[in-house]
Amino acid sequence: MATEPQINPALVDWNGPNGLPKFELVKDGDFAAAFDAALAAHEAEIDAIANNTETPTFENTIVALEIAGDALSRVSALFWNKAGAHTNDTIQALERDIAPKMSRHYSKIGMNAALFARVDTLWDARSTLNLDLEQTRVLERHWKGFVKAGAKLSKDEQERLAKINETLAGLGASFGQNVLADEKDWSLILTDEADLAGLPAFLRDAMASAAEDRGSAGAYAVTLSRSIIEPFLTFSERRDLREQAFEAWVARGRNGGATDNIGIVKETLALRSEKAKLLGYADFAAFKLDNTMAKTAEAVNGLLHQVWEKARAKALEEEQSLSGLIAEEGKNHAVMPWDWRFYAEKLRERMFDFSESELKPYLQLEKIIEACFDVAKRLFGVDITEASGVAAYHPDVRVFEVRDETGALKAMFLGDYFARSSKRSGAWMSSFQSQHKLVLNNGAEGELPIIYNVCNFAKPAAGKPALLSLDDARTLFHEFGHALHGMLSNVTYPSVSGTGVSRDFVELPSQLYEHWLTVPEILEKYAVHYETGKPMPKALLDKVLAAATFNAGFATVEFTSSALVDMAFHTRGPVEDPLAVQAEVLKELGMPASMVMRHATPHFQHVFSGDGYSAGYYSYMWSEVLDADAFAAFEETGNAFDPVMARKLKNNIYSVGGSIDPEDTYKAFRGKLPDPTAMLKKRGLAVMAELSGSDG
Repeated sequence: MATEPQINPALVDWNGPNGLPKFELVKDGDFAAAFDAALAAHEAEIDAIANNTETPTFENTIVALEIAGDALSRVSALFWNKAGAHTNDTIQALERDIAPKMSRHYSKIGMNAALFARVDTLWDARSTLNLDLEQTRVLERHWKGFVKAGAKLSKDEQERLAKINETLAGLGASFGQNVLADEKDWSLILTDEADLAGLPAFLRDAMASAAEDRGSAGAYAVTLSRSIIEPFLTFSERRDLREQAFEAWVARGRNGGATDNIGIVKETLALRSEKAKLLGYADFAAFKLDNTMAKTAEAVNGLLHQVWEKARAKALEEEQSLSGLIAEEGKNHAVMPWDWRFYAEKLRERMFDFSESELKPYLQLEKIIEACFDVAKRLFGVDITEASGVAAYHPDVRVFEVRDETGALKAMFLGDYFARSSKRSGAWMSSFQSQHKLVLNNGAEGELPIIYNVCNFAKPAAGKPALLSLDDARTLFHEFGHALHGMLSNVTYPSVSGTGVSRDFVELPSQLYEHWLTVPEILEKYAVHYETGKPMPKALLDKVLAAATFNAGFATVEFTSSALVDMAFHTRGPVEDPLAVQAEVLKELGMPASMVMRHATPHFQHVFSGDGYSAGYYSYMWSEVLDADAFAAFEETGNAFDPVMARKLKNNIYSVGGSIDPEDTYKAFRGKLPDPTAMLKKRGLAVMAELSGSDG
């Protein structure tokens, strides 16, 4: 007789400090059996709900669905954290197996006719159920989820949709692993002092540490981690080495062989298109935008094209200025993508009389973390203190307790800040556990949010502080804004907790939080020199603030081109050659040869490593329209920490999750919906907008 799969108790019974998992007791080999057991347990719970002979009620159907699968949620949270932030061959092999297995599992639930019949009955009778607003939103989310999962399709169509979803899950896992492999496998080891010309001390330290990690102690490594490659492109005087590093950076995912992603992209796009048509949508963009603020591809492209024209014109002006610097040096080459950051830094020094290397000693990671926490206290009344001696999933990860004004524990927060070869690139927020108030099957009443941030800052040499660029500091604030969205959540139902909002609203709390980094009183207090402890001189601070929109054309072109290519992939017909479509879109846009997309297709993980931001990369800019307008509400009071606005912000944006329609909750905070004016002004494009008028 076969034995039942066993779950290591540490995976599901989280009895560490303040309800954290005991990470040290979780082994890679535990996950396979745990998934099998947790999937089986969840399937049994779903069958019990579907086959309940009692008349469907919100409690016995929707609430039951909300709390089902607790073991699976816990195993999944631990596994996907490991897969993203500290992976290895064992985890990657299991990821390729688990991704399609999970897809099959959820397809089966979505196509359970008896279960959908119960949900559909409640949906049809919703006006008679005396539901409050949050309950109505939760019911709608479940009903739409079933419909989008194929509940209304024929049996044959359901089987095809399930197969598509399963294949897409496997493709997404492979795409991300291929990018990580290309990043991990490439480095440029430098040993000659001449190869280091122009590199400031902070970058040399980071490159020395990276080289040591790669077994080349005493040398210096250029890696494809953004925290090293971008400053290398900014400061290296060796144009040949800049080109070599840049070409490797943009080639991730298209190097041929086992890690090439072009075939994956083509198959992914074909399956997404087929899926959308099966479900009655014109294309995949229509499917993905159905439950967003933007609603249609026309609305998305309208905003993107309006911004594109202004950004491109600005970027071409910037390019002319860079060409002037090249000519001054007696050189006659065009501005190429591996030149832009180098000459832009020289131009910034000339225009604003400061350089990134001059600024960086004032931006210590430790102090910027303190600044993040201080802003949260001033705005939302929370105290955040480090819980020393608490083990996490990697020795570099730090654990913090988050308490409200009364001292009550409101959340646990984990910060994972340094790059390593076992971590995928980029920065993100996720959760081990989301806030809610329901009584679980084990009798527990509600759950404390356990939220984590992952970043990829360059780890300093032993005994030296980690120093950030201004972009790094913004990234830290951005991800902590997401974290606050999860930690301040105050809803009843898990499915609408924290970041459980529409894709083009989810970036509002994070992008809005970035604004407080450059509030003068925050920089004055926390931007202190790592050696002297003295605050950043006011003259330098003023220059930093004056340069806020410097190079805005370049940054906006990088982003907007990526978003427009994403939308083109998901609104056009069959894509035979993804790189040809990318090139066609960029040619139509008039993409300057001196710039590239921020995320070229073969390593566009937002869009192809899973479908989280597929037909959705635009959402950063959509949310930016909101965040610029939202911060203007504080500016209009003359106080960046105005207590009335802060209370409205917490109560209407950060704490309500998806329990209220995003348009309604934004209007409750601001009194109106915004137009792009504040965003264009923030990016330094407003004057051009006024001169050219509307061209959206």
